[in-house]
Amino acid sequence: MESLHGLIEAGAVELGARIAWAPTGTSALALVRQTASAVPLDGFQLPLAKMLDPLPLEAIAAVCLHQPTLARVGCRTLGDVRNLPRGGLSRRFDKGLLVALDQAYGLRPEVYEWLTLPESFHVRLELMSRVETAPALLFGARRLLVQMAGWLAARRMGATAFTLRWCHDVMRAKDAGTGGELTVRTAQPTQNVEHFARLLAEHLAKVTLAAPAGDIELLATEVLPIVEESSSLIPETLRKSGSTDLALERIQARLGDACVRRPTMSADHRLEWMQSWQCETQRKKAESPYELPLPSWVLDEPLRLIERDNRPHYQGPLQLLLGPDRIEGGWWHRSSEDADARPLNVQRDYWLALSPHAGVLWVFQQRLARDQTAWFLHGHFA
Repeated sequence: MESLHGLIEAGAVELGARIAWAPTGTSALALVRQTASAVPLDGFQLPLAKMLDPLPLEAIAAVCLHQPTLARVGCRTLGDVRNLPRGGLSRRFDKGLLVALDQAYGLRPEVYEWLTLPESFHVRLELMSRVETAPALLFGARRLLVQMAGWLAARRMGATAFTLRWCHDVMRAKDAGTGGELTVRTAQPTQNVEHFARLLAEHLAKVTLAAPAGDIELLATEVLPIVEESSSLIPETLRKSGSTDLALERIQARLGDACVRRPTMSADHRLEWMQSWQCETQRKKAESPYELPLPSWVLDEPLRLIERDNRPHYQGPLQLLLGPDRIEGGWWHRSSEDADARPLNVQRDYWLALSPHAGVLWVFQQRLARDQTAWFLHGHFA
């Protein structure tokens, strides 16, 4: 139990919130409203009436509504209100006053409304002082990142992009503008506050504020469902180092988007142009247009095969296993921008073929060979 209290107190400190321990929710809210610091856990052991009676009327909202009338009869604290006759209180005030007092003192059960999370995350924070450098925005932004992580966890979502906006102070130059913004992207949906903060710090280090900032905003611009799976019955406490994706994202944030590229599938029917290296912001998932399995190794240039008796040969006659799989495309593509550039469009029928000595091969029959067809070897299967 003490460890749970420690986690709650640590989270409250990170959010900049105060915390109070009490047997009821209304009493804890009353205590935290009237104290400048957190109420320690040992205060939980005191009698509830002894903790609440000295508090002013503003501690409970339902009592504060009737403060002018209660003050005229000499009530200054919650204990003074409790000492009044209940019959007179019920006749002169609404039912909510007695209900709130009874709930605070544990005499009546509390009923809470179910919290409904918003569909989108957008929070704003007014900074304690004007911030003149972009890296200094991280201190306030981290508090908003913690809130965003809580929103993501409650909705079982992970953020793939979030935006930090800052508003310039009113005492700014005319050409400074009203503010600026910065969007940070991740390769995979995540809820990790530390990872968010590291990426944001790398991006803020390259930003120069046009004027001092007085307010910041945080938006979760792109979110995806996240599924946490574990194949181990024992908690994986030994995995303390970040994954490869997290390391690549930090390198990309520090060196720029164009410095880190990953292999990806492109929306192209031609096998030699289907796979490409792109930066993370340009990566798009694409499905293969081929119905047949793709080879493990692809030749840089297709190798023309010899034909005997209208049958392709490669280390022996080829036996066609599966096919044909017709691919057409590339009519828009040219080898260069020069006038003598050759078109790169293709019209091919792909086959899985078996060679007596080379194994399973990926071959195609070219259908644009002028007056004759031609067979080519394009890949090998491991």
